[in-house]
Amino acid sequence: MKSNPNLFLAWLWILLGLGTGLVLGLFFHHENWLGGYGSFKRRMYRLGHISCFGLGAVNLLFWLTLQTISPAELHVEIASWAFIIGAITTPVCCIVMAHFPRAHLIFAVPVVSLITGGILTLWEVTKL
Repeated sequence: MKSNPNLFLAWLWILLGLGTGLVLGLFFHHENWLGGYGSFKRRMYRLGHISCFGLGAVNLLFWLTLQTISPAELHVEIASWAFIIGAITTPVCCIVMAHFPRAHLIFAVPVVSLITGGILTLWEVTKL
């Protein structure tokens, strides 16, 4: 089986999710850490942490899908990189947003990227 950047990123992001969970877990018992449990900053940190697991899984599912479709198609290559860009930029945007809430428009980068990857993948899957 051929290696693929989506497979590498999937497992790297799962490990990143575990590592960030460890770090966040060291401080969660402090009631006022990052502004308290319900604070925007703490919610954004948690979203960034959990997005690593979710987007790691999305990249793993994409890699599994590649086993049944033609990866030589240009739109499949674009979908591959769209999922990678979305996975990388989502936790980054979460951390930026935690400290600069007015920067909320930066979420357009991961959202558009992930939707693009999903649409292109679905397009290819419907050919099966």
